[in-house]
Parts: sequence; C-alpha cells; structure tokens
Amino acid sequence: MTKLKGILLTEGMHGMISQVEGLAKALDLEFIHEKIELNIFWKLIPPRFTPVQSYAFKNNINKDFNIVISCGRKSVIPSIFLKRKYKNQIMNIHIQDPKVSLDNFDLIIAPEHDSLDGKNVLKSKGAIHYLRNDELKENENYLKSRINREKTLALIVGGPNKYYDYNNNSINELFLSMKKIIDLNNFQLIFIPSMRTPQNVIDKANEFFDKNQIIITDVDKKAYLSSLKLADHIVVTCDSTSMISEAAMTGKPIHVAQMPAMKKNYRFRKFFELFRSLNIIRDLPKDLILASWNYEKLNESVRISRYIKEKFKDYDFS
Repeated sequence: MTKLKGILLTEGMHGMISQVEGLAKALDLEFIHEKIELNIFWKLIPPRFTPVQSYAFKNNINKDFNIVISCGRKSVIPSIFLKRKYKNQIMNIHIQDPKVSLDNFDLIIAPEHDSLDGKNVLKSKGAIHYLRNDELKENENYLKSRINREKTLALIVGGPNKYYDYNNNSINELFLSMKKIIDLNNFQLIFIPSMRTPQNVIDKANEFFDKNQIIITDVDKKAYLSSLKLADHIVVTCDSTSMISEAAMTGKPIHVAQMPAMKKNYRFRKFFELFRSLNIIRDLPKDLILASWNYEKLNESVRISRYIKEKFKDYDFS
C-alpha cells in the first residue's frame, strides 16, 4: 500500500517541529515541512479574528498530501483554510489549543495539563515528540569517545520564556548545584543547549565547568540524542515541558531544575504534578544527592497514532 502523505505546518520552532514530526513518523507518513509566514497585518491578530482566506498567509500550498498536521498559532488559519478547501479528502490535525472553535479540525491533540475538552480532543501525557529509541542507539557513539568517567549526568537547558527569565542568579545557582553534584558523585557532565538557550549561558557554561566536562556549544541534535542514551541521570530545566517529555522516553531518572517563576505558572505546575504522579520526574534535591528510580517509558506519539490510524478509513484519501 502506498504511504499516505503529510504536510507539517509550524512556525519553525524546535518544540513545534518535534511534535508534528513525531506524530507524522508514528503515523508512517511521507511528509514535508512548511514553515508558515503570515502576512504583516495578520501577524498581530489572534486566529479567532483572522479571516480564513489565502491572503492571510504568504505560503502557496498545493494539494499533494492527505494529512495536515499543524502546531502553533500561525499555523491555525492555513490548516482551517486547507480543510475547507479539500473537505473530506484530507484530515487536519492540530497540536495544542488552537484558540478557535475545535470544530475547525478533525482532531486536536493537547496535553492533559492544558485541560482542553472536546469530542475531537485526544489528550497526551506531556508533549508528543519525534524521538525514537533506534535514533538514540544510532547516535550513542557520537559522544561516547569523550566519556572518561563511570557515570554521566546530562544537563539539558532550555531558555527564557514569559514564565522564566534565566537571570544571572538563577543560572549561577544551577551551575553551582551541577558542579557540586558532579564533584560529590564523580559524574561527568554533558551540557546540552537548545535553540532557546541564550549565548551568554552557553559561554558561561564553557567557562564555569572544567575541561573534563563535555560542553556542547551549538544546537547539535546528534549530541542531544547521544546524551540521552549515555546519561545515567538527566537534569532538565523547568521551562521546557517538551524536553522533559522527550527525556521521559528513556526510562531514566529525570531531575527538574526549578527556577523562580516571574508569573503564575499554573500549566507548568499541572504538568509537573502529572509527571510526578507517573514517577517520571523529581525536583533537583536540595541536598544534591541524586536518587535512582524506574518508571514506564513514555511515548505518547505511538499511543495516539494507533487511534488516528483507525480514523483513516473515514476519509476519502484520493
């Protein structure tokens, strides 16, 4: 049987790409990415007030796909536009709350901590993502030759957002805690930045930690995958529910480095409560003694894709 084709609509951010690509892979689609660009005026307008017209976005999208998977505010209108144009010939799936009527989509995938309800809403535990066990195994050797300690600790760092500002005090405290942990336990550190990590934080890590530690100074997917495979313990900063969700596929202890919140972080707290209840995460302990524990590996992309595949038969993919 010929594979179904997918088009993935995002704003180009890593977290969004990880989610749409993760679902596309789990659905076994042939897919292409389309980075959505809204026209100048409509960039400033919420989707619920934006006309579902081609002039709202710059992209010229012609039909060579069966499934539309969108994620992010800018992708909402193009996804609805394509669904209205091609009707039951395509399925459109949006990831996260689109902030418009849910009836505009065949399916919505939203994390449980978003508390979004609807007849077409599928709830995920954390964020769905693109990582696969075979990818981790394939990239294990990327950093392996640089490991010179018996145990390793991966520090995966996000970046500032509207809840966490990554001020100097927070970063100093985090790095001091990491230094004490690796000294106390004779760990080797693997520092992994993300696309949102400020350059000054990367530079500081390079200066702060000794030369025995592995400091990745660029956004490097292979290093990220290798670190997840090699690490005995994983520390992830609290600002990234997507990277915590990705780490949860390893079954390894995940310690969340909490930072002071600038505003009420209700959604984050709900996410942490859920993942604690699943025994996936614990806060980085104040005594800096890292416990080990086990949990059932989490891969929501696979679970959700099984349900979606059952729905394919309801569509005229021609």
